[in-house]
Amino acid sequence: VQLQASGGGLVQAGGSLRLSCTTSGHTLNNYCVGWHRQAPGKEREFVAAIDFGGGSPRYAHDVEGRFTVSRDNAKNTVYLQMNNLKPEDTAVYYCAADPYMVAVVTSIGAELWGPGTQVTVSS
Repeated sequence: VQLQASGGGLVQAGGSLRLSCTTSGHTLNNYCVGWHRQAPGKEREFVAAIDFGGGSPRYAHDVEGRFTVSRDNAKNTVYLQMNNLKPEDTAVYYCAADPYMVAVVTSIGAELWGPGTQVTVSS
């Protein structure tokens, strides 16, 4: 089972994008879901996470106030709304899922991963 992240693209600084994370044939409703990103030449880093009930959102310091993580369990989808994007947000964005929040925040041992989606922010 793989997660599918989508919604990336090219946007100007100050613009917005909404990423989606879903999977087919498997429910995410019992999973915490986290977003991570990796820029060229850099380590993968945590961006945001949400628990299986849609509560306890957590954010990296440099995206707090600009990004919002949410989920629609009826649609089996977790979203990352990204506003006021900056060139330094340019990266491949991945989603990860696990029954435990610590796994999706640290990305260590997360049960489900998938290919990322490219986000490019031009200045």
